[in-house]
Amino acid sequence: METFKKVLKVVAVIVAIAAAIAGIYVAVTKIIEKKKLKNADDRVNYVSCASLEGDYDFISETVA
Repeated sequence: METFKKVLKVVAVIVAIAAAIAGIYVAVTKIIEKKKLKNADDRVNYVSCASLEGDYDFISETVA
């Protein structure tokens, strides 16, 4: 009976360590996905200020 309890404790420790590693993995992947989405939005919404037609009198709508 003592051997069974020792084996059970070892298995419980291994399962706890595996669960902690899995939790860290999930958290890190979610953080990386959020950063990728944030960076992707910046590239999609990028507007170049360079004018190909030479229209240098352009006034931005965001400037009052």
